[in-house]
Amino acid sequence: MIIVDAHQDIAYNALSFGRDYRRSALETRQLERGTEVPQKAGIATLGLPDSLLGRVALVFATLFVAPEAAKEGPWDTLAYKNAQEAYRLAQRQMDYYQRLSDESDKIRLIRTQAELDALLSGWEAGKSLRERRQGLVILMENADPILEPRQFEEWYQRGVRIVGPAWHGTRYSGGTGQPGPLTDLGRALLEILADFGVILDVSHMAEEAFFESLDRYPGVLIASHSNPRAFRDTDRHLSDTMIRRLAERDGVMGIVPFNRFLSEHWSPSSPKSSVKLKLVLDAIDHVCQISGSAAHVGIGSDFDGGFGMQSIPEEMDTIMDLWNIGAALRARGYSEADIAAVLGGNMLRKLRQALR
Repeated sequence: MIIVDAHQDIAYNALSFGRDYRRSALETRQLERGTEVPQKAGIATLGLPDSLLGRVALVFATLFVAPEAAKEGPWDTLAYKNAQEAYRLAQRQMDYYQRLSDESDKIRLIRTQAELDALLSGWEAGKSLRERRQGLVILMENADPILEPRQFEEWYQRGVRIVGPAWHGTRYSGGTGQPGPLTDLGRALLEILADFGVILDVSHMAEEAFFESLDRYPGVLIASHSNPRAFRDTDRHLSDTMIRRLAERDGVMGIVPFNRFLSEHWSPSSPKSSVKLKLVLDAIDHVCQISGSAAHVGIGSDFDGGFGMQSIPEEMDTIMDLWNIGAALRARGYSEADIAAVLGGNMLRKLRQALR
């Protein structure tokens, strides 16, 4: 049994805060003690050693840049004013992932079915920790770095296999806090993505764009990091109708164990003990009930995506603790097959359908 985490902002954290993914989360915390980084980015939860111990075999690793209007402060060097800047900043992140793969024997970039199979062979029963490698599948969150739809071929050649057109509104799609449908550029982009067999990530899409994408896109669909709107009633999350429609297309949504996304009552000043892992399980249950099975829900942690250890449920400290979700599902009576599906099998199914 493995975990597939459908959303981590690894390169963003490395380039913005100097976080070396090859270190453990605890080592990063020690190095950042007395600095301003934990206040800006949260207390670190990510680290490759923790992931390997916690059986996080695959991560959908983001290329994430934000528009200048969303810039959080002078430290935010990955904000763009135009498409050319977005392109350049995302290329820096892609370069980071390539270096990470080149310099670490424990990291593999996954672009093909053969590369996926080779990676997973190291996670088979009986294999030792020494034989484990983590695969990174590159996910572009916010498509503005794609200069125009036909230019996506360059990104595909570099290794992008998942694209989320939206964040806030982009040149391609209405998004969180900025409602609207796909733009004409967005409709053209979906045609190109389908030609390349890319996974379409509908997280952050405004409802109009979400439903239009489900109608238009013939390929594989996920919502890499979205929670049920029943838990937090904002347009950042998926309504029951959206969940049902995504499941009808055999899509999978990744639950985010972020307290703000799990409880209407949580605030940054709330104690860590105020949100329990139970709410993550409740969110998974909700998707299973709406969709009719455990086949359409997974994990998309969004670690360390602007929040850290103090903002995740009490029972979780680092990425390694995603494994606790499996034990909690078992205690709720989920079958071993369904536990394996939620932890990683569902997202792995989508990846296998898309890779060539």
